[in-house]
Amino acid sequence: MASSSPAVDLQVGDRTVRLSNPDRVYFPARGETKLDLARYYLSVADGVVRALRGRPCMLHRFPTGVTGEKVHQKRLPRGAPDWVPTVRVHFPRWNRYADELCVAHPADVIWAVQMSTVEFHPWNSRAPEVEKPDEWRIDLDPMPMATYADVRRVAHVAHEVLDELGATGWPKTSGGKGMHIYVRIAQNWGWADVRRAAHAFAKEVERRSAGLVDLTWWRKDRDPASIFVDWNQNTRDHTIRCAYSVRGAPEAPVSTPIRWDEIDDADPGDFTIATVPARFAELGDLHAGIDDAVFLLDELLDWADRDAREGAGTPEEEPQDLDT
Repeated sequence: MASSSPAVDLQVGDRTVRLSNPDRVYFPARGETKLDLARYYLSVADGVVRALRGRPCMLHRFPTGVTGEKVHQKRLPRGAPDWVPTVRVHFPRWNRYADELCVAHPADVIWAVQMSTVEFHPWNSRAPEVEKPDEWRIDLDPMPMATYADVRRVAHVAHEVLDELGATGWPKTSGGKGMHIYVRIAQNWGWADVRRAAHAFAKEVERRSAGLVDLTWWRKDRDPASIFVDWNQNTRDHTIRCAYSVRGAPEAPVSTPIRWDEIDDADPGDFTIATVPARFAELGDLHAGIDDAVFLLDELLDWADRDAREGAGTPEEEPQDLDT
């Protein structure tokens, strides 16, 4: 049933955002509302803006709450105030363009919530160089019979390889059953090279995982108790939830930055819009230093060349630029 509660005005820095239907229940497990979602994003504003700043962003909208219809929206919804920034991206397959949200201010996030956005899925590149990624994403994706303990074990292997490379990894829960690790990279390479480097890293983790990692391309052919290190998340226009993004599930889980020393104890279910604000108030943004730890991909690209020479495989290609 639609909410008939009156709109409320939220002061977000120097801007005001009007939130309609603030009492509409978005998350039925505990009854959190649209207003609760907006207040959550305000409580982690520094962190979520850092994660989104300058990035083309796809919005996952739930106009009637997370148990209703889900809308994947690339183009900025109509009716945006003139202060909401966008970045234009090109879809070569159809020679079309889309003006996507490009967050610069907490009010941009809250306006997206007003438009029923729950999840924020940014590109791993930033304006103005949107064709050159600055973020390498390591996605530890468990198959149906794998456990979160398996994800933890693979995360430790990934950490070991990152340390040997001299790269700083920034882990976070995915908001689901997996884990993400981000590495800031110099904007020296295009999508194909970043993807090749990510594949070479995944192959090295697979070698060290004692059979726990399966990089078989088709999901149906993978070991159902394995972890897939999804290098393909570094393909152009592929997106995953950013740090501090809520997931569209009844319990309102949050994709939450964690420390490496928390991995063995932290459980994805620990992090929701009910618990993360107090954690953020205590610890701040655990990804705050990410822009100061820039990694060069040269060694990983050497690994990719070595793997190709030795017949260890190259990343499969797939259709891109889905204009939806």
